[in-house]
Amino acid sequence: MYVSSGELSMEKREDVMFDLAARLSHSDDMGNTFGHLFRITTWGESHGGGVGVVIDGCPPRLALSEADIQPDLDRRRPGQSRIVTPRKESDSVQILSGTFEGKTLGTPISMWVTNEDARPEAYGEMATKFRPSHADYTYQAKYGIRNWQGGGRTSARETVGRVAAGAVAKKVLREQFGVELLAYVKQVHRLVANADPERVTAADVESNIVRCPDSVVAEEMIRLIEKTRQEGNTVGGIVEGVARGVPPGWGEPVFDRLEADLAKAMLSLPATKGFEIGSGFGCVLMTGREHNDPFRMRDGRVRTVTNRSGGVQGGISNGEMIYFRVAFKPVATVMHEQDTVDVHYQNTTLKGRGRHDACVLPRAVPLVEAMTALVLVDHALRHRAQCAGS
Repeated sequence: MYVSSGELSMEKREDVMFDLAARLSHSDDMGNTFGHLFRITTWGESHGGGVGVVIDGCPPRLALSEADIQPDLDRRRPGQSRIVTPRKESDSVQILSGTFEGKTLGTPISMWVTNEDARPEAYGEMATKFRPSHADYTYQAKYGIRNWQGGGRTSARETVGRVAAGAVAKKVLREQFGVELLAYVKQVHRLVANADPERVTAADVESNIVRCPDSVVAEEMIRLIEKTRQEGNTVGGIVEGVARGVPPGWGEPVFDRLEADLAKAMLSLPATKGFEIGSGFGCVLMTGREHNDPFRMRDGRVRTVTNRSGGVQGGISNGEMIYFRVAFKPVATVMHEQDTVDVHYQNTTLKGRGRHDACVLPRAVPLVEAMTALVLVDHALRHRAQCAGS
């Protein structure tokens, strides 16, 4: 029933607005759910009992076991090499629901990983002090309460659920749509890899602990990260993502453009600060004639001579390789005294403690792959549902 606001008292208007706000707050996911047809919700905190994910909308009859998921979690887990955080977690995944006799049922898939090496005592000082450039103050400002043990939901530990779900999405894309995707470290600080996104292979990426396909620059990156860690400091860089075999037609303009959803996915990852696709910000140095991708017929299909668009035009895939870059900031926790404010809003100082990455880039590679897969599988299913038989 429609009621004009003019017919309501001020008190009643406030009640109606409060009820509307409450309905809106419960009508969606409050920021913990991602996707439309292939939809995930992650849960858990950094130093709680565990972390996990629920997938809704996965196609039925897909062969699936923990063995399909564990390799990507192994690439994400801490303690895997000398240049990442030494926290020791096996990150062994368990599928709790949604499969039967080794195949998906089409019902929600729930997966979880236990936290085995939590050390909340290392964060005692953070209970009363806000870490610079972390989410401590903003979470306190928003909720009036926060889990100060390792950052709670804001910790990169939350991404375990994303990677587990991404492994399922990658399998759907590979087996049902013929799409291959990967990511790799393109840059650490000022060191830039020479890598052709058309030719980089998964073997190239996994050939070294920094996950850079340029073996010469990779060694320089490793030395830089080790030196930075010894200095109690951190560095950032760029991960490049690639998707090959995406057919033309995926994307939902105008607000769900494919590149817009990719940008949202990447910028939802911890420590991200920038996203660009194709020519990216470099396009401002070109004219239209220089930047355009001419069309030609090749092998019976429409192709582009160049790919400055990054495989997406007008928010829809054009059949060319999709490639993009994600900028990750230096990790906020540094082992040096810094100015800050405490929970009583008094000026103080704080020195970083605990176990942290000096550079998130090597472990960010599977995160970028996972979020790419989640975006693409969702758009693949949406396209198939809307345009079946067309």
